[in-house]
Amino acid sequence: MSALRKTALTVLAAALLPVLTAAPVLADDANDANTEKSEDKQPKPPAAMSTVGGTLLGKPGTQVNLAPGVPVLPKKLTGRSWIVADAESGDVLASHNAHWRLPPASTLKMLFADTVLPVLPKTESHKVTPEDLAGIGEGSSLVGVKENSTYTVHDLWMGVFLRSGNDAVHVLSQMNGGVGKTVADMNKHAAELKALDTNVVSPDGYDEKGQVSSAYDLTLIARSGLQKKDFREYSSTVRVQFPGEEKKPKKGKKAPKRETFEIQNTNRLLTGDSGLDPYKGIAGVKNGNTTNAGSTFTGVAERDGRVLLVTVMNPSEEEGLAVYQETARLLDWGFTAAGKVEPIGELVKPGTADGGSDKEAVGDDSGDKSEAGGSGGTDQAGLGDKASASGSSGMGIAVAIAGGALLLLAAAVFLVNRRWPLPDLVKRLPGR
Repeated sequence: MSALRKTALTVLAAALLPVLTAAPVLADDANDANTEKSEDKQPKPPAAMSTVGGTLLGKPGTQVNLAPGVPVLPKKLTGRSWIVADAESGDVLASHNAHWRLPPASTLKMLFADTVLPVLPKTESHKVTPEDLAGIGEGSSLVGVKENSTYTVHDLWMGVFLRSGNDAVHVLSQMNGGVGKTVADMNKHAAELKALDTNVVSPDGYDEKGQVSSAYDLTLIARSGLQKKDFREYSSTVRVQFPGEEKKPKKGKKAPKRETFEIQNTNRLLTGDSGLDPYKGIAGVKNGNTTNAGSTFTGVAERDGRVLLVTVMNPSEEEGLAVYQETARLLDWGFTAAGKVEPIGELVKPGTADGGSDKEAVGDDSGDKSEAGGSGGTDQAGLGDKASASGSSGMGIAVAIAGGALLLLAAAVFLVNRRWPLPDLVKRLPGR
């Protein structure tokens, strides 16, 4: 081989090395190292999913840019879908089947709250009627709302966030004009947020045919909700006294003093549990669990001035409190990797063009398909700026990127770091 040819090959190899080492880890590379589920026993994600936020977010499997200096992902990750994102910049640091449309369980209550909270004054009172509590699903989680008793809107929201009370959701829905109107309002708001994987059938997240969301959408929804002071307060409250049943006074006597009882948040990263300590810096958001959805959770935490959002959907139950354990591991990874890892996509801002078209159909049959491992919908959306720049792996692509490296570096100067700063989170309780 001539000296000239050897020199040319050496130069080419040097040019390709940074590109190849920065290439994102795709499904086949990461699944074996980061999941303990056997593929033959689990539903498969759709081959094509929404690309809202970036092309890599629409790919099945784990997506992360494991360049030199970036910590590897935790080993015990069994969730069918998960995502780690910077709550303020919107950067998605890593994901796994981010747009897989799955039953959301009570994490859907975040969308309910984000939709209805601005409508009902928290001091408004309401006397509960039998009609208010009609249609609650069998086996639903309840906070203990009683007919013919009066509650403030504030009381009811505490019941929604702390005890995931479907009874409180239905009363608030009736105050909002009825369950049907509330479902329509929630679907409209989801579209405004570009949460296009989401289809609401019941405002409380109870298992219903066609009721789906995704880790990406739930993270978008949480980010929107956290802009609201009351949302932050409710989602970070550990325990509170809830009004008991109003009892009628005996003839000729004063009404007895209304008793209260304590309710505690079911978010175990806030409260802790046997073998699980409260997560340092946690500030919400919402958990859920149903037969079809399994366990779901979206959490927000702050450390050293950085705020991260993590959503985990349907992990294996082989590990106790798996959804919280895996969320904590992903938060730990995110705080370590932030500032070192190249984002693989972004959380789009409400109404932005990069999030896709408002005309995209959600489809009401995707719940059964995605639970069975079928198509689960194939929303075709626009590409996020950062994910588009991240590119994909393969020698042909790498050569093309290497050849145009100077052009990409020049274009990077014009990328805007879209920030959506969160207001100060609710003050952490001592020890959190």
